[in-house]
Amino acid sequence: MSQPAPRPAEPILIREDRDGIATLTLNRGPQRNSLSEALMTALIDELAAIATDPSVRVVVLAANGPAFSAGHDLKELTAHRGDPDRGREFFRKIMQQCSTLMQAIVRQPKPVIARVHGIATAAGCQLVASCDLAIAAEDARFATPGVNIGLFCSTPMVALSRNVTRKHAMEMLLLGEMIDAHRAAEFGLVNRVVPMGELDAAVADFASRIASKSALTVSIGKEAFYHQLEKGLSDAYDYAAEVMVTNMLARDAEEGIGAFIDKRDPKWEDR
Repeated sequence: MSQPAPRPAEPILIREDRDGIATLTLNRGPQRNSLSEALMTALIDELAAIATDPSVRVVVLAANGPAFSAGHDLKELTAHRGDPDRGREFFRKIMQQCSTLMQAIVRQPKPVIARVHGIATAAGCQLVASCDLAIAAEDARFATPGVNIGLFCSTPMVALSRNVTRKHAMEMLLLGEMIDAHRAAEFGLVNRVVPMGELDAAVADFASRIASKSALTVSIGKEAFYHQLEKGLSDAYDYAAEVMVTNMLARDAEEGIGAFIDKRDPKWEDR
């Protein structure tokens, strides 16, 4: 009697495009979407492809299973403690890859929205903090719990400290305790908290409204936002003023201002 053919392995990352919105869904549900080397590679590759895809105007980062992301794959990391160097090179490779992923989100010319449910902990919380916007279900919980297992969340700290106040960041980092979605909104880690049954609609509403804007203008604005944050006040204003001048000369700015004056809807050309 012949044996049934083995079922093909499910992809660890699923991409769906609709109406200018690319949804990237983490698909390691049984592993709570922990950020394995393979999953981070898949995310980096898809974000690179999306960056040059003119049909995509907004990115949504979502997850299947009971959690958004539990952070790094600790079993994968631990497996390398038996290496001759006790895992040093592999640990370095994974941490650098994680940093590359988070920066790829920030440098992605299209806005990235996190659709969060369940837990987002450690590097999973870092993933949320790295996105431009985040909408959470009421059941979502967040933590940077590394301090509880002897591994301070130093790389998640980079994204976290650039999203919430210093005192709130240190509270999360030093206590390592879960905070609920409403507390995360108070901290500034997420934009909206909605019932789970309304999560998809809330994300779609944000994404579709952004997708209706000039893609060029949104791209200029996102890049300028993060660039000016790293500058002193005077330099930030000098830089932003030059961005405004360049933006004013764009076709879409001419069209948008003209449409506003004429009291009509603009017709974007994304140039």
